[in-house]
Amino acid sequence: MNITILGCGRWGSFHAWYANHIGHEVMFYGRETSKRMQQLMETRSNDYLTLPETVKLTNNLSEAVDFADVIIISINSQQLRVFVRELGKLNVVNKKFVLCMKGLESGSGKRLTTVFNEEINSESKTAVWVGPGHVQDFLQGIPNCMIISSAEENLTRELVEVFKSNLIRFYYGSDLIGTEIGAAAKNVIGLAAGMLDGLNYSSLKGALMARGAAELSRLVEALGGDRMTVYGLSHLGDYEATLFSPHSHNRRFGEDFVRNRPFTKLAEGVDTVLALMKLSKQVNVELPICKTVNDIIHKNKEPKEQLLKLFLRSTKSE
Repeated sequence: MNITILGCGRWGSFHAWYANHIGHEVMFYGRETSKRMQQLMETRSNDYLTLPETVKLTNNLSEAVDFADVIIISINSQQLRVFVRELGKLNVVNKKFVLCMKGLESGSGKRLTTVFNEEINSESKTAVWVGPGHVQDFLQGIPNCMIISSAEENLTRELVEVFKSNLIRFYYGSDLIGTEIGAAAKNVIGLAAGMLDGLNYSSLKGALMARGAAELSRLVEALGGDRMTVYGLSHLGDYEATLFSPHSHNRRFGEDFVRNRPFTKLAEGVDTVLALMKLSKQVNVELPICKTVNDIIHKNKEPKEQLLKLFLRSTKSE
């Protein structure tokens, strides 16, 4: 099958490597102005991997779209709407799209599949691919479990067949709302985990895990999803990779933030927490952990004071 990957960051390059690794024909797209794509064009390598010669590289978006049966999009979630408008000008009829991103649109609070479907000018089918794992581990042959979810069971099952391997075991996601909200929100919990690490309060991460999953379960239910979805791979199942791993950008951002150190890589949770605050108001669900993270990052409140206040709140039933 012909697979195109749009987006030349860490995960985009992994998806190109992985699709080629399991036997598909692969085309990899990045903008001509992208320094990361320029490096790949010159060396076929980045900080994480080397792409085989059989992976076709292109700066031509139309060529990349025409090539594909299945199109993976792996870009900054806040850039999705503008990017899909660009895609909509091309021939995207009968293409299957997979969003390999974890986030919510910060200005609206909308899920990424909603953003995609609002902007695309076709009957294209859309799914999401999320779950635990790090590029560095996969490249060492360390397997993991992930999830593919869509609004159509047949599409979900078809895509799992396309991408399954001994390296990644996929599960079928039946709750798209819960999967997307959970996958996005775990990055915010990752920010909080990093802050606790930075303050030498890492022992509180157990409480963070338990209460984080609980508050997000209430949000998912209020939005029409299954509250139990957050206890699966898209959210709680991804906590090890996000709350504890040295590879986690969100955890590292939180740690560096409270230690006043610069962090230049993408941490999706920084924008996602703004979206979660909007959703919290829309459905009247309290999100104390997310609110604390938002207060610290976007309202410049003192991290130690806010986090202690969060975990040492007045006594209540669990």
